[in-house]
Amino acid sequence: MNTIALHVNRRAVEVSAEPRTSLADFVRDKLDLTGTHLGCEHGVCGACTVLLDGVPARSCITYAVACEGADVTTIEGLDEDEVTTELRAAFTREHALQCGYCTPGMLVSARDLVLRLPDADERRIRVGLSGNLCRCTGYVGIVRAVQSVIEARRARNIAPQTGGGRTSLGPAGSGRATSDRSEPQPARQALAAASDRAAAGTIPDFTPATILDQRFTLPHPPAKVFAMFDDIAGIAACLPGVSLTAPPRPERVGGVIRVRLGPIAASFEGAARVERDPATLSGRIIGIGTDQRSHSATQGEIRYRLIPLEGGTATAVELSIGYTLTGMLAQIGRPGLVRDLARRLVAEFAANLDRHMSGAPSAQAAPAELSFWSLASDVLRARLARILGRVFTGKGGAE
Repeated sequence: MNTIALHVNRRAVEVSAEPRTSLADFVRDKLDLTGTHLGCEHGVCGACTVLLDGVPARSCITYAVACEGADVTTIEGLDEDEVTTELRAAFTREHALQCGYCTPGMLVSARDLVLRLPDADERRIRVGLSGNLCRCTGYVGIVRAVQSVIEARRARNIAPQTGGGRTSLGPAGSGRATSDRSEPQPARQALAAASDRAAAGTIPDFTPATILDQRFTLPHPPAKVFAMFDDIAGIAACLPGVSLTAPPRPERVGGVIRVRLGPIAASFEGAARVERDPATLSGRIIGIGTDQRSHSATQGEIRYRLIPLEGGTATAVELSIGYTLTGMLAQIGRPGLVRDLARRLVAEFAANLDRHMSGAPSAQAAPAELSFWSLASDVLRARLARILGRVFTGKGGAE
């Protein structure tokens, strides 16, 4: 369960909910604001439309946890709103509703058009309402109602608002306000303190929330591999999505990790420090980074240990990858998928490392962003192969 703090209809709310609870279910089930209706639950019909930081948004496909600190306004919060009051009167006058199920979402979208459109252009009104479906009216009365309100307001010299209150680009709610909860969650509080120390020049230790163990083999002697791990720029060039932002020093390495998960692109900018122990052929890289757009932060470490193989001509690299992630991106990854993606990324890192140490041309001129879909396709193929392998092995044993 996550404790979510936000403002709903100008009232501070702090309620626990499952990470995958939609905003529509959150306001209906947790706050008893049932004026927000659920129809398709795929973001198509518009019945669930609410205002998220003043911008119309589909609450059925918006996670409640992604609205941390946001201002949410449901149809109940527009009872005293001047534009909505005029629209309700116009909807009644123009017979713009019958069963009324679509009406709350329709009013929220219509209010946005009244604020934004410079004149009562029927085509622009129909386009603007095309995301709100009505099974009863045929839309004629709805369009007339919106037209009449726009005409009346412009006749009273009430000018349109540029952008309808939008102050930034990006999805609705992406410019959400800072949460005013007095005591942040422990992970968020620890990351905030670590970020402050990192900004001051100190990369602090931490206890990871998740640890993944990986292992790969390189056809190079341990001494050569250990020396390679001392080449910070070379290691960064082998890590997918990583680029340095300043000349590296062991005590502080500035860089960026770029990740793309489907439509979500994140750029974690931060710093790390490097520790090495030649006596045990081991070391640690520990760092912290933040992504401003998704309001996500991460703290991570990579511990490595080198083990000689084949009489010292090859090396096994044992990795322990630990991390803590907070913010919107923390709600996306499932543990099983994260483990599969980690295996895929470590394999790519090992291949890049081998090419670099062998003097072969690099597979890519610059670090590429991590594409969820390209990596996920490999993950799905690997899982399918494992499933089919178990099925056919089971059949073979039975026969």
